[in-house]
Amino acid sequence: MKTIINTSNAPAPIGPYSQAVAANGLLYVSGQIPANPKTGDIVTTGITDEATMVMENLKAILTEAGIGFDSIIKTTIFLTDMQTFAQVNEVYGSYFIADFPARETVQVSALPKGVNVEISVIALKP
Repeated sequence: MKTIINTSNAPAPIGPYSQAVAANGLLYVSGQIPANPKTGDIVTTGITDEATMVMENLKAILTEAGIGFDSIIKTTIFLTDMQTFAQVNEVYGSYFIADFPARETVQVSALPKGVNVEISVIALKP
């Protein structure tokens, strides 16, 4: 059995997918981009602001699911420019205290809506 998780505090999906799906004790959160959930506008004021918006969107979905960043076991970060890794990593790291999740970071040629960063996560969902 699966449970669909959606919140108005994160951007609405731009395609045929859910913000997150809980199944078998796990929460699979779709990739989040730096879209402001209130306006739908893409944050374009720099990679640090973009990464912060992505993390806040993830936080909203995790909160809706009743969990926090400490429940995340795996993340995937997509960047259009690996030269921004240090700035994104600094923002990303500020959302975790200890027992960091497994992660990979990959450079891609393009992301939806022309954004520079997208992050997806898998978390434990009791």
